[in-house]
Amino acid sequence: MAPMKPPQRLQTLIDEGLIDTVVRQLMSGKEAMVYVVRNGEETLCAKIYKEATNRSFRQAVDYTENRKVKNTRQARAMAKGTRFGRQAQEAAWQSAEVDALYRLAAAGVRVPRPHHFFEGVLLMELVADEHGDAAPRLNDVVFTPEAARAHHATLLTEVVRMLCAGVVHGDLSEFNILLAVDGPVIIDLPQAVDAAGNNHAQRMLLRDVDNLRGFFGQSAPELLTTDFGPEIWDLYQRGLLHPDTALTGRFKRKAGPVDMGGVLREINAASDEEAARRLRMQTAG
Repeated sequence: MAPMKPPQRLQTLIDEGLIDTVVRQLMSGKEAMVYVVRNGEETLCAKIYKEATNRSFRQAVDYTENRKVKNTRQARAMAKGTRFGRQAQEAAWQSAEVDALYRLAAAGVRVPRPHHFFEGVLLMELVADEHGDAAPRLNDVVFTPEAARAHHATLLTEVVRMLCAGVVHGDLSEFNILLAVDGPVIIDLPQAVDAAGNNHAQRMLLRDVDNLRGFFGQSAPELLTTDFGPEIWDLYQRGLLHPDTALTGRFKRKAGPVDMGGVLREINAASDEEAARRLRMQTAG
């Protein structure tokens, strides 16, 4: 395949010697455009971030809670929503994914290996299938019950490894996991949150695990009765969670007074997530 004419933002990477050619466009979404590129003999992918215009304020507040910005001027501008503030918020959103990728790759989590982050473009490993082509998303693959159980177990291990590294994905589903030749690889981490510093981390972790259970449970229905999310979070809170911790999928909840405000917040958050999930499915279709 002949290389395509590079977009202007990738031409800069060519000029800097970070890549040689642009092969083709791989994906175009609301938040980014992704291209297959070459650097010498190596095939990589380049993620060009778009300016964020489609995230709700609630999502922004939940995901960016406790994220550090460079100075108080940035913090004030972000709070006021000025043009400079929006630019600072977008830079923080992009760097969150880059930081999470480097942090998780160092912890041995199955994520694309990052190479460079240059002027709003993330250059990273291309996750490939057995033919060397871009790997499909889980949503585009049909699984046998055995494969579903195996991949579910693998991804639970990755969720635990991420949490042990202090990170919760925050939007984990079949739409942002690729099936590489050697198993699932987790992608799309701009909404990753700090497990210890974000008050929404528990809810997001439980939702991530529920999404995995719901998806793989379509192929292996026995997974639908498991309760790995609360078990993982309980072990994490008690300082007993390690990457090799044996999980049972069972969790006994403690009886106590019901926090109706908390229940309503969870219901609203679940409704928002379902609406976003339906939108992703429509976009994917």
